[in-house]
Amino acid sequence: MFKRKIYSKIKEWKSSSDGKTALLIEGARRVGKSTVVEEFAKNEYATYILIDFSTASNTIKELFEDMSDLNYFFLQLQLQYHVELETRKSVIIFDEVQLCPKARQAIKALVKDGRYDYIETGSLISIKKNVKDILIPSEERKLQMHPMDYEEFLWALGDSTTMKLLKGVFESKKSFGDQLNRKLLRDFRLYMLVGGMPQAVHEFITTNNFKKVDDVKRDIINLYEDDFRKIDSTGRLAMLFEAIPSQLNKNAKGFQTKKVLNSYKTTDTTILSLVSELKDSKVVSVAYHANNPDIGLSAYKDLNQFKLYMADTGLFVTLQFKDKDFTENIIYEKLLNDKLATNLGYLYENAVAQILTATGNDLFYYTFYQQEQKRNYEIDFVISKRNKICPIEVKSSRYKVHASLDVFYEKFSDRILNRYIIHTKDVSKDKDILCLPIYLTQFISQKEEN
Repeated sequence: MFKRKIYSKIKEWKSSSDGKTALLIEGARRVGKSTVVEEFAKNEYATYILIDFSTASNTIKELFEDMSDLNYFFLQLQLQYHVELETRKSVIIFDEVQLCPKARQAIKALVKDGRYDYIETGSLISIKKNVKDILIPSEERKLQMHPMDYEEFLWALGDSTTMKLLKGVFESKKSFGDQLNRKLLRDFRLYMLVGGMPQAVHEFITTNNFKKVDDVKRDIINLYEDDFRKIDSTGRLAMLFEAIPSQLNKNAKGFQTKKVLNSYKTTDTTILSLVSELKDSKVVSVAYHANNPDIGLSAYKDLNQFKLYMADTGLFVTLQFKDKDFTENIIYEKLLNDKLATNLGYLYENAVAQILTATGNDLFYYTFYQQEQKRNYEIDFVISKRNKICPIEVKSSRYKVHASLDVFYEKFSDRILNRYIIHTKDVSKDKDILCLPIYLTQFISQKEEN
C-alpha cells in the first residue's frame, strides 16, 4: 500500500471520536479509499469486518432492514464473516456504502450502541438516488479523499526528502537556478502525466511504461463515464465530462454548457442540477465566478458562471487525447520534455486547481471588463488567506506581462495580501508579485508569509 496522508487524519478521528461518531470517507472511484481503510483496520484494531456492498450477498444487505435487535445483527455478521468482534477494539467497515443506503441510515443506531467503531467509504455519496428515502445520520464525520498529491507521489517513488527541501526554498524565497529548476519541473511533469490514481502510479512503478499507465487511466475514465450514464441516461453528464479539456482550451469566461449540450433543451435549473451531480461525483472540481472578489468568497459565488476541472491531472491528460490511439509514447515523451506543439496553459491550470483543492481551498476565479482599455481581464484563481485575498495567475510559458494582476491590484489593492504567478520558471519577484514554479503551489495555502 502507498503511504497516504489521510491515514493520520483517520487516526485523529479514532482518538478524538472514541466511538461517538462514524467516519465517512468519500471520494472518486479508484482513489484508494478501500485500501487505506482496510490497512488502517489491520493496524489499529484487534479485529475488523469489511462489508463490501459491491459484492455483499442479499442476506447481508437484508440485515440492515431491521436494526431493532443489535445482538442478533452482530451475531449474524460474525457468523457470516468468521470474525470475532471485541467491544471497543473492533471496527466494522461499510465499503461502497452508497450501494446500500439502509446501511448508512443504520449508523445512527450503531453509533448509539457504542460497542464498535464504524468507517464508511463511498463514491457518488450525495447523488439523489443514493440518499432517497433514508435519514442521513448526524453521527457521521466526513473526510474527503483526493488523488495522491505530489508529495504522496514522490513517497511512492521512494523520495521522502524533496518536498521538505522545496518547502524550505519556498519559505526563503530563494531561486533554484535554471538547471535545477528544469530538473524539478520535469519531475513534476512526470506527476502530471501519471497522475495520482493509485492504480496508475502502481503501473508506472511496476512497468515504467507510459502506454500501460495510459491504458489504466482509460479504464478509469470509461468507468466514470459508465457511472455518469447510469446517473443520467440522456448522456448529458458524460458529454460535459468529456468536454472539460476543450472548454478549458477555449479560454472563455466560463464553461459553455449550452454549446456543449446544443442538441438538448437545457434550462438554467437543468444545468445547475447537472453540475451539482458532477461535483458530487468528486471526479470533477468546480471553480465558480466570484462576483465580488473579497473575503468570504462563497457569499459572492455565481452558480451560473463556472469552470470545470478534472480532479486528477493525469486523467485530464488521457481524456485530452482519448480520441487518439496511444502510439509509441510520443505524446507522453513530448509532454514530459515540454516539447508538445500545443498551448499547455490549460493543463497547468488544471494541475493548479487540483493542488488548491487538495490543500483545502474552494475554487473561485474572477473576470472583469475595464472600460478604459476596452478589454476583459481574468484572474485564474482567487483564494482567501488571513482576512485578505490572494489572486493567482497561471502561465505555462515565459511570461512578459501580467496585465490582469496589475489591473486587479489597481481595483482591489486594499483587499490583497499577496499576488502570485504560477509558471514554469524559477522563483523570482516582479515588484510585489511572487513568481513560483508550479511544483511550489501547494505551499501558497499552507504557509503564512511575513
